[in-house]
Amino acid sequence: MDLDLSEEHEAFRRVVRDFAQTAIAPHAARWDDAHVFPVDTVLAMGELGLFGLVFPDEWGGAGADFTTLCIAIEEIGRVDQSLGITLSAGVGLGANPIFRFGSEDHKQRWLPDLVAGRSLGAFGLTEPDGGSDAGATRTRAIFDEARGDWVLNGAKAFITNCGTPITSIVTVTARADDGEISAFVIPAGSPGLIVEPPYRKMGWHASDTHGLTLQDCRVPGDHLLGDKGAGFRNFLAILDDGRVAISALAVGCAQACLDLAVEYAGQRNAFGGPIGRFQAVSFALSDMAVATENARNLTYKAAWLKDQGRPFKQAAAMAKLYSSEAAVNASRVAAQVLGGSSFMEETGVARFYRDAKILEIGEGTSEIQRLVIARGLGLPVG
Repeated sequence: MDLDLSEEHEAFRRVVRDFAQTAIAPHAARWDDAHVFPVDTVLAMGELGLFGLVFPDEWGGAGADFTTLCIAIEEIGRVDQSLGITLSAGVGLGANPIFRFGSEDHKQRWLPDLVAGRSLGAFGLTEPDGGSDAGATRTRAIFDEARGDWVLNGAKAFITNCGTPITSIVTVTARADDGEISAFVIPAGSPGLIVEPPYRKMGWHASDTHGLTLQDCRVPGDHLLGDKGAGFRNFLAILDDGRVAISALAVGCAQACLDLAVEYAGQRNAFGGPIGRFQAVSFALSDMAVATENARNLTYKAAWLKDQGRPFKQAAAMAKLYSSEAAVNASRVAAQVLGGSSFMEETGVARFYRDAKILEIGEGTSEIQRLVIARGLGLPVG
């Protein structure tokens, strides 16, 4: 059994780590404090090829495997969770629906810029009254026979990358006139597509997140994404990929917290020596190291299964559940090790502490992951 990543994977990791350390890390605290979405840095991520990793060469991508994308997300997330989720969502929720379900015209029109990172796409599934019940879609899409347009009305909540200066499309689910859920591509700036003011969030301050209102929003008839009535099923398939990506983001968070805590425990002197010599500290950090390693192994096993073309839904749910909860615990333990210093923004632990919690919620809560896993076990769950 070979548990090592390939030489190409490790070489790529070094490239992304260097970019993260030089182009992102020095600015992450400032972006977080000011709630700024760093457009120029996101474009630089595109120039590095990060948004096109998993897409074929014909669309300007690198044709790499999903494991490579997870490496990139982990390394970016290790210095800034906001830009880690920007990359994860830009690939998995922005470009991937167009690549997997779009028509040739959709791909020709939007995919090259999405793959190159010159533009971002957003994924409108969650609704204000829906939450985890993503199938309870209230947004409606009525086909106007006279004009050949779809008319959409409704609202979406917590949508990543939908209000940036480089957002080109928003893909949304809506209940069509047959009562089934379909998906539609809405170009940014379309009349009736209202991007609400940005949320004031607990974490991910440099990530772009808004609510959306659809008010008699018209899109051409050919902006139906995939088959009519297949929108919900297709989007659930997209979420399986996203859960592995979020797991990679959580690994980056946990590793960052471990690094910060170990460094502090070796340097902070109290009672005559470094606090890392105390069992209460050393055992806590040992447990954190084990959890981080387990999270990484679950993540890359799930990515490997996907790359091998094997079923990975169960592995994705397990990885996302374990890694996100490990990241939340790692941020808590790191804060405890740093003590009062962790409460100060200068240390970075406070930012990771705030950023970690959403990992247990986004792309399906921990409770939803447990439900998916239970179903995979054959249990008669609802």
